Amino acid sequence: MITLSERHRAAAPRRDRRAGLTLVEMIVVLAIIAVVAVLIVPNVIGRPDQARVTVAKTDLKTIATALRVYRLDNGDYPTTDQGLKALVTKPTSPPEPLSYAADGYLPEVPTDPWGKAYIYRSPGTGGAYDLLSYGKDGKEGGDELDADLSDKTR
Repeated sequence: MITLSERHRAAAPRRDRRAGLTLVEMIVVLAIIAVVAVLIVPNVIGRPDQARVTVAKTDLKTIATALRVYRLDNGDYPTTDQGLKALVTKPTSPPEPLSYAADGYLPEVPTDPWGKAYIYRSPGTGGAYDLLSYGKDGKEGGDELDADLSDKTR
């Protein structure tokens, strides 16, 4: 026959000793996280500079579009002396634009993601104008992050 204390023990929930994580299990989980971090972090660290290159390429395309609209409105591109400032405020030096947009063509004179001015020359060496960023180093030439960027490069 079952006694009252045995019946009480049978009804009480049993505690499993393995309900929590042991120290060894925690160390294994932390080791796995560390290995994943070691594999991923080096790939992510180099991305800010690559993002700047992408921003510069996008800026160059935007500026080139503003230059084309300026030309459509005024018959020609701004001169080298007028520069990209002509896209922000109406030039007062000759040749003055005939039909300048009321709000300009850009909200401000653009600078590249490295804080340097974009290079603008009109007429350009390979066409109506040259529009460049000299890249991270700010010097003509270079490769990888220091490579020159143009509105014509992809």
